Amino acid sequence: MNLPDITRELQHNAFLVVFINVLLEQLGLPLPAVPALLVAGSLAMTLGQAAEVLVAAVVASLIADGLWFWVGSLFGYRVLTGLCRLSINPGSCVSQTEARFVRWGLPSLLLAKFIPGFSTVAPPIAGALRMSRGGFLLAAGGGAALWAGIAIGAGWMLRGAVPGALAALDRHAGGVAAIVALGFSLWFGWKLWRKHQFRKSSVLPHVTAAELLEAMAGAEPPRVLDLRGALMRAEAGPIPGAIAAEHDRLHEAVADWPRDRPIVTLCACPEDAGAIQAARRLLDSGFRSVRPLAGGWEAWRAATGQEGAASRDSAGAGT
Repeated sequence: MNLPDITRELQHNAFLVVFINVLLEQLGLPLPAVPALLVAGSLAMTLGQAAEVLVAAVVASLIADGLWFWVGSLFGYRVLTGLCRLSINPGSCVSQTEARFVRWGLPSLLLAKFIPGFSTVAPPIAGALRMSRGGFLLAAGGGAALWAGIAIGAGWMLRGAVPGALAALDRHAGGVAAIVALGFSLWFGWKLWRKHQFRKSSVLPHVTAAELLEAMAGAEPPRVLDLRGALMRAEAGPIPGAIAAEHDRLHEAVADWPRDRPIVTLCACPEDAGAIQAARRLLDSGFRSVRPLAGGWEAWRAATGQEGAASRDSAGAGT
């Protein structure tokens, strides 16, 4: 479908086109909705028509956010772990986003749509944290209205220039497609380069769960930094002797620790990404012995028998 066809479809079915586009984007599909909102705003003949498009965008966004909220309340931190595993960059662990969301609370949803990635993970985090459904829907609806309203309003204000721009894009569709493909390739290449850089930086000596348990039973046990998100700590329980910490406040957690005391960092991230990042930062700031726990939280659970206990609890709950 070319640009004139898309424009004609928006002219006749703007509500439906915008609704479907926003719904799919907010569910996580790579289908940006802002271009459709801009064009729909530019094609609106009256403020009433622009308001209809805004309603379509807000309703679609609330359906998607409500679904993610329900999934988060149903599956808890496992949803966040799954989202983290889908990331092309292991270093961008969802637990860091979770910590920021917990700190800022529901008002952060007013700006969530403007922050790449945050818009997708914020609703399941809110559901997993058992936040008020009414408060969530109010904040999510306000954020959706602000996000879509700005795009539709911009299209409305530029409605005189948009038809000419669309015609020019249609005349040069091949060149535009090539530029878009190039831009996507550069973005994807940059993500792969960041992943490569992460893998280079992750070449650190690790400690196994068995070695950590043995060291913690010794005369001078290492300090353990628990970098799991607040949700996982609440659901799975604390790690005895560990200090909970956030990536954004890492140095606050270790401010009074001796620089020569061994430290072990632990997370629940793919490829131990969060633990490696924290260990690297602490080593760069002068700590002499910092090692990530190999396998993270799952390895700790297996070594301490919590994995089997969790399985038995699940089996008992199902009978």
